Amino acid sequence: QVQLVESGGGLVQAGGSLRLSCVVSGVYAVGWFRQAPGKEREFVAAIRASASTTLYADSVKGRFTISRDNAKNTVFLQMNSLNAEDTAVYYCAAARVWTTSPTNYVYWGQGTQVTVSS
Repeated sequence: QVQLVESGGGLVQAGGSLRLSCVVSGVYAVGWFRQAPGKEREFVAAIRASASTTLYADSVKGRFTISRDNAKNTVFLQMNSLNAEDTAVYYCAAARVWTTSPTNYVYWGQGTQVTVSS
């Protein structure tokens, strides 16, 4: 059973930064997704198990950075220049294949709330 535990969410002012962490029990491709109230879950960023490749949604490109430390079984999402549209519950998820589709991610964390005040 793969377990994922997110942390690092909170309340931040617009223009500020947060770093989310996701501890994963195993080495898999990991994606970050977010879901705002009344909206569908959307892809944010993903990183291969080897960390050789990363992908970003256009809405976060240049502001967010995904990285991982496999020695610590942890994947990070550094979020800079946050704005109100980034407010959502953020989830990390693990997949056995390289994909950005949430339907292909089998294992999910419980989510962490990120709120950006304008």
